[in-house]
Amino acid sequence: MKALFVSSECAPFVKTGGLADVIGALPRALENHEIKVRILLPAYRELTDILKTGKQVLKINDLFGGPASVVSVEAEGLQLLLLDACHLYDREGSIYQDKKGQDWPDNHLRFGALSFVGAKLAAEGIDGWQPDVVNAHDWQAGLVPAYLSQMKKPVPPCVFTIHNIAFQGRFDSKLRVELGLEEKLFSQEGIEYFGDISFLKAGIALSDKITTVSPTYASELLSPEFGMGLEGLLAYRQKDLVGILNGVDLEVWNPETDPYIDANYSMRALAGKKINRATIESRFGLKPDKDRPIFCVVSRLTTQKGLDLLLECVGDLVEQGGRLALLGSGEKWLEDGFVEAARQYQGSVGVIIGYDEPLSHLMQAGCDAILIPSRFEPCGLTQLYGLRYGTLPVVARTGGLADTIIDANDAALAANCATGIQFYPVTRDALTRAIFKACDFFKDKKLWQAMMRRAMRQPVSWDRSAGLYAKIYQELSAETKSKSPTK
Repeated sequence: MKALFVSSECAPFVKTGGLADVIGALPRALENHEIKVRILLPAYRELTDILKTGKQVLKINDLFGGPASVVSVEAEGLQLLLLDACHLYDREGSIYQDKKGQDWPDNHLRFGALSFVGAKLAAEGIDGWQPDVVNAHDWQAGLVPAYLSQMKKPVPPCVFTIHNIAFQGRFDSKLRVELGLEEKLFSQEGIEYFGDISFLKAGIALSDKITTVSPTYASELLSPEFGMGLEGLLAYRQKDLVGILNGVDLEVWNPETDPYIDANYSMRALAGKKINRATIESRFGLKPDKDRPIFCVVSRLTTQKGLDLLLECVGDLVEQGGRLALLGSGEKWLEDGFVEAARQYQGSVGVIIGYDEPLSHLMQAGCDAILIPSRFEPCGLTQLYGLRYGTLPVVARTGGLADTIIDANDAALAANCATGIQFYPVTRDALTRAIFKACDFFKDKKLWQAMMRRAMRQPVSWDRSAGLYAKIYQELSAETKSKSPTK
């Protein structure tokens, strides 16, 4: 079976968050289910060298203001279809924003073009290849089913995956014509959202099936608290909504072989974790102390991630005997706040503003616990990395965090099944209590090591989830074929 993924990110080539990790790992896992995936990805400036090694398979004379082509290339074991359109993607800055941190003013065209070409490839194929199903990911690919609906020919079914409903790709309705979208689509049943165009709403309303990245998040999306204005539409389409947990690439995230850490280790031989711990102390300017746990944060610094709550209780964390190593960037006031906390609690708090992939691996390998106090979290990957590396997650009870971490309550401890600490509600006081609980557990070395080993045994791969995606693809493809007119 053949599948086309349409996405704005893909690790290890271009990444701003968990979406990229999913797109880089899931296709490999689907191969075990006899599904061959090609990934349509914009040819950003970062992909120039890879682009040169490929073969042009499609030429477009005018794609929203300039010439474009699709280049097929294999890299890092993935089959990529790179959308080469210099006027849209070859620019300085991030893939979504300019160097000043402002959204590119033509993002509607940049990702409308991605969706348009995704639909074109799905409907027409290239070089004798045509997908049996297309999976569009997040708002940047949300118009794929809209463009497919305008095709005057049979098209493959479309799955739309919501990775984070907070980002909706909302633009002025006047841009409909520029995007080449028919007027009939601008309705409550289509792309219209409070008088604007919403790429995300288009994906939800017009796709054949909707998936999201954890079962709990799928349930949460039906409520006003989490649905972000789309809970009514999602409730209407509830029978087509499925929550499937993300997984991690066990080859990339493996403490036994990870090239980014100072000392490899395993569940049975944990000594290497102490060596990595010493490196973390040095990198973050933390005073060495084997009896004080190191909590880490690897995250975007935003209120969605609950980092404002952590900032409020840094003093409590230090007073209780904990230390903090933080890597991330985001809202300026949070960046400044944590930098000030590092100055105030020198030796107990260390902060690096920015993102560093190798360092994120080292932090998982060298820290004792990872803090994820998110107000909402569709799935989360860092807690899965924490499990894999024996860095116990302390998480808010929401979304995928609730689905993947077994809270160390009395019953779970008695049954020897706890893998971390959950807290609720998502408040400063509840977070503080969870941190205090972790500090108390850390004093009991036998208990802590038992939880570490149990965490490292947890299944976090894509195996089961890939099977669920494969089943959806196969069922949709079979339904489509059964409805096709016989020749």
